[in-house]
Order: sequence, then C-alpha cells, then structure tokens
Amino acid sequence: MDVVPGMVLAGLALAFAACQKEERPVEPVWTGPTAVTWKKPAHFPDPVYDLSTNPLTEEGIELGKFLFYDGILSRTNQIGCGTCHQQEAAFTHHGHELSHGVDDLLGTRNSPSIQNLAWNPVFFWDGGVHDLDKVPFNPIQNPVEMDETVKNVIAKLQATPLATAKKPVNYPEMFRKAFGDDQITTERMMKALSQFMLTMVSAESRYDFFKQGDGSALNAQEQEGLVLFKAKCSSCHTGELFTDHSFRNNGLVPLRLDDKGRSETSGDPADKYKFKVPSLRNVGLTAPYMHDGRYHTLEEVLDHYTSAVQQSPTLDPGLQRADRKPGIDMTDSEKKSIIAFLRTLSDEQFIRNSKLSDPGVGTNF
Repeated sequence: MDVVPGMVLAGLALAFAACQKEERPVEPVWTGPTAVTWKKPAHFPDPVYDLSTNPLTEEGIELGKFLFYDGILSRTNQIGCGTCHQQEAAFTHHGHELSHGVDDLLGTRNSPSIQNLAWNPVFFWDGGVHDLDKVPFNPIQNPVEMDETVKNVIAKLQATPLATAKKPVNYPEMFRKAFGDDQITTERMMKALSQFMLTMVSAESRYDFFKQGDGSALNAQEQEGLVLFKAKCSSCHTGELFTDHSFRNNGLVPLRLDDKGRSETSGDPADKYKFKVPSLRNVGLTAPYMHDGRYHTLEEVLDHYTSAVQQSPTLDPGLQRADRKPGIDMTDSEKKSIIAFLRTLSDEQFIRNSKLSDPGVGTNF
C-alpha cells in the first residue's frame, strides 16, 4: 500500500518539472536590424546619395553615432569626428580657424559643417572625395588629424571594450546588432558612419517655415534681406541647400599656407585658388568663415565681397566689375538686411536634437 502514494508523488514531481521546463522564456530569434525610413524635406530636391546601397536601420545609425564621436578612430584614442564637428556649432569646430588634431597638431583648413550630406555630390574644400562612404578615410589617415590607419582602427574595435575608454563600448556586439554578426570590416564601419551622418538633416529654420507658407516667420528686414540675397549672392549660394556645389575663386589673398584649393586634387591650373562653395545653412552658427577661417563675423565676410576681393587669373567671373576693382555692390544698409536674413537660416532643432548628440564617448577641444 505504501507504493501507490510514492508513485503519485513521483508523478507529481515529474509533472511539476515538466511545467517548469515549458515555462522557461524562449530566446527571441534575431530577425535583423530595425529599418528606418529616411524622410526628405518636402521643399528639398532629391538626394544624390543612393540610399538603396546602404539602407538605414536603428542599429546602424546608433553604431555610426558611437563611431562618429569615439576617439578610438585616432592614433591617440582622443580625437573623434565630433571633436572638430561640434553639434552646437552646426557640426563645425566652434571658434577655431583651423582645427587641432592628434598631439595638438594644427590642421590646414577650417572644418566645414556636416549637414544635409545626402545632397552632396563632392566633399571637402577641394572636392577630393565623391562618395560619402569614403569620406572618413581622409581624417582618419591624415597625419595632422587622426593619424591612424583603418586597419588599426578595426583591430581596436575588435578588442573593445577598452579599459582606457571614456565609456566602455562593446563594438563587436554593436556590429552584430547592425549587420547580423560581429565581423568588423572597413565597409561596415564606413556605412555605419554614413548612416548616422545621413540623419544630419537641417531643414527647420525660420527661413524653412517662411518657405513653406508661414509669412510671419521672417520680419520686414529679413524679407528684404532675402530679396537682396537672391539678387547678389544666389549665383553661387542657390536653391534650398544654399550652394551649387561648384568650385570658385572668391578673391581671397593667399596666406602663409598658400592653399591652392581645387587644383591640388584636380591638377588643373585653371582650378588654382578655387574652393567648394559651402552651404549657408546655419551660417550664423559656424564662424569663423572661409576655407582658412580668416573671417570671424558675417560683417567681415560681406566687407570682403564689397572691398577686399583680390584680382587673379582664376577669379570667378561673377565678381568682375567693368573698369574697377572686382567685388559685389552692397550698401551698409543692404549688408545689414542680408545678414539679418542669413541668421534666419539657423536651425535650433538641428543643434539640439538629442538623436545627433554625443552618447558619452567623445571629447571636445
């Protein structure tokens, strides 16, 4: 008679164990990164970048953001992309005529703004790169910027988290989430950086609101400045991106570095002293100005065009004036109105968007 209760208890124990086994949480199956729909501002032209070659995902963008700000891309592990491209300055190097790289080495050009890159057919002041996915090679390998090799960067990423890191990051795991496995390659690194930079879209300035029908977004002086700007500046700074992406000699007197601009990459003497026409979006936030940061205010920039343009064989024809010194005719009153308009191109949402901010791995100098 003692056998039956024992058998019952044993059966109950087995049933309980089976229930426990069934109730264990099932490990989620990885179904791939989370797709993100990239949205073009309604009043912008179609992008140049082919998004089908690098579909945006939440995980890819997040990885790109960490890589953008992390000093691990440099030889000293201290200089990241965000060091010289600071969000509060519309991703330029605030207050620096020329940027400082590893070991406080001085660069040769002013850091251009990183914004609306999906529409850029060429990059850098001299147009030396035509593909956004290849842009990071230049600063990483430049001896006065990051002074590193891509091969060594990949080795460091594979060895993360680094004990010396400002914020420990497991990059193999981030690559796995973004691409399906933890293999870290040059192509994946560059595409992740591109994904993040493609989200740097600036299209919410007061000018944009005015353009889309809000007549109260600009006051009378700013509207007058817009009319003057179109008459005097839009042959180069045209369209909703405020650049035609061309290369022009705007009459700057060569300084000590004697930077010859576009001709250094094209090899064409006709390109001497020509530089890429920059976008003027957020121009009120991106001082100092020009490829060498020589001008610190917008007033100085407009004064250059009225009275300091240097004649040279490659000077842009639009700056030539018959029988007198080259430049653009502007009265002091007109300059004030144009500057008032230019300040309406500042996008406060862009410079405060937390999705574009340093996740805690970057350093600023």
